[in-house]
Amino acid sequence: MANSKGNAFDYGLFKRLMTFTKPYKGFVAASAVAAVSLSLFAALRPLFLQGAIDKGMTPMDMDSLLYYLGLMLVVLVGEVLSQFFFIYWANVLGQNVVRDLRIGLFDHMLKFKMQYYDKSAVGRLVTRAVNDIETIASIFSQGLFMIVSDLLKMAVIIGIMLWKSWELSLIVFAVLPFILYATRVFQKAMKVAFEEVRTQVANLNTFVQERVTGMKIVQVFSREKIEREKFGEINKKHMDAWNKTVWYNSIFFPVAEIVSSITIGLLVWYGGLRAIESDVITIGLITAFIQFSQMLFMPLRQIADKFNTLQMGMVSANRVFGILDTDSRIADDGTKRLDNVQGAIRFEDVRFSYVEGEEVLKGINLLVEPGETVAIVGATGAGKSTIINLLSRFYEIDSGTITIDGVDIKEVEIASLREQIAVVLQDVFLFADSIYQNITLGQSSITETDVEEAAKIIGVDSFIKTLPNGYHYNVKERGAMLSSGQRQLIAFLRAYVSNPAILVLDEATSSVDSYSEHLIQKAIRKITKGRTSIVIAHRLATIKKADKIIVMEKGQIVEIGNHKELLQKEDGYYRNLYEVQFMAEQVI
Repeated sequence: MANSKGNAFDYGLFKRLMTFTKPYKGFVAASAVAAVSLSLFAALRPLFLQGAIDKGMTPMDMDSLLYYLGLMLVVLVGEVLSQFFFIYWANVLGQNVVRDLRIGLFDHMLKFKMQYYDKSAVGRLVTRAVNDIETIASIFSQGLFMIVSDLLKMAVIIGIMLWKSWELSLIVFAVLPFILYATRVFQKAMKVAFEEVRTQVANLNTFVQERVTGMKIVQVFSREKIEREKFGEINKKHMDAWNKTVWYNSIFFPVAEIVSSITIGLLVWYGGLRAIESDVITIGLITAFIQFSQMLFMPLRQIADKFNTLQMGMVSANRVFGILDTDSRIADDGTKRLDNVQGAIRFEDVRFSYVEGEEVLKGINLLVEPGETVAIVGATGAGKSTIINLLSRFYEIDSGTITIDGVDIKEVEIASLREQIAVVLQDVFLFADSIYQNITLGQSSITETDVEEAAKIIGVDSFIKTLPNGYHYNVKERGAMLSSGQRQLIAFLRAYVSNPAILVLDEATSSVDSYSEHLIQKAIRKITKGRTSIVIAHRLATIKKADKIIVMEKGQIVEIGNHKELLQKEDGYYRNLYEVQFMAEQVI
């Protein structure tokens, strides 16, 4: 990753970014040709203006005046056309590069461990994938190629100036170091300033995303005033970061303007004296040099401005590459595929910790027979959900072995493994799309007829058909148009149509009303029939029907048995849990 301080420009980062232009060499070449043409046409204008003054206006030669005016018109047309093609091709190149970058970034993020998302703010990741990548496009459209074009123009102008008059050239060159030094200082200061701007933009996005998502909590606990004050503080930091860039601009551009004006004064003073003394320097030449000096200094001022754009793009590229360089993926080294899965699951001395040195699972040994329904119970934090997360390889175990039908899951392709496991979570996530799309998740092999037949089997078809447009009803973001019970039913149907060999229910009935629970219990009986099922539940109705109950405490299995067996254990953990929680549930 690039260093945000010290160097004004990170060439290593720039070189890496330019590798993304390789598939678009045609656009790069076209932009380069247009940039060269633009430089040449721009440099010719003062020369033809000199000719119009010295050979047309001064001797009052109408033919010569019209000749040079005609040449100026041709040059102007060529300059306009060159600028048009330059801007068009540079922008097309930039958009192609950011498209590839955004696809690469999103694909990389799709493969991250859940642990990465546990520690990363959603708003910050959205900023990287959207705002930062769009800023990178400006490197090509407004930054890099514009700077290259300006440098070419300056090189041509310096050559012509030396050819026309070394004396007047020395006047311009004497002032040039001052503006070059000011530009360099400005560039370094702006790099640091823009790094701060991007940081504050990410903080602002993160804050807004979290509060919009959790707006119900904000209003329920009357935190509007507190959140407004917090937002004001973050917004002020964002404004202060931008104001710092405004301050640097406010200093640099007036300084550059003063230097330019001093140069014009010196040219008129010295050139005028030499014009009076001899005819070596003419009025036309002085006029041309005034234009040359403006064309030389203007790119420097513009380069500073465009360097701001380039710098913002480089800062954004640095952040994007930071995510691309993050190695937070589960190693997909498996070569085996799971076919004709029977559903035998075995955990052998499995240990796992989210934070190094703080074990969540402490030597778990567990056997689930094919077609068996196993319930896992225990206090919050006992490690119940961790077991199913490890089964799907959302996290990597510290030690031990997990097998399905005797095959170590590390030897299985991750896609093949997850195809065989369907998970229904307590907090059901639905996309802002139709019920049908949320059930199939874009799998074209599952038809609407398949979905309807599956819905009838598990008993949710009638509920869906009561909704406007039925299976094509748009549930909006996160399924906001449905109740929690309805979202659970959709999740059960989604799991059922995927026809998994192994089904996992993670507290899927803990927060629904009695009517929805009746439908869910019916759905559970249908979808667990004939397949291995692991149920993490708090409801007695779900647990009692399990073939085996696993009781966990502090990352260890403390009891195993069915409902009747565990109740017979004097002072057993499950019996105590039953008496305190489940019997109260029965009474209610």
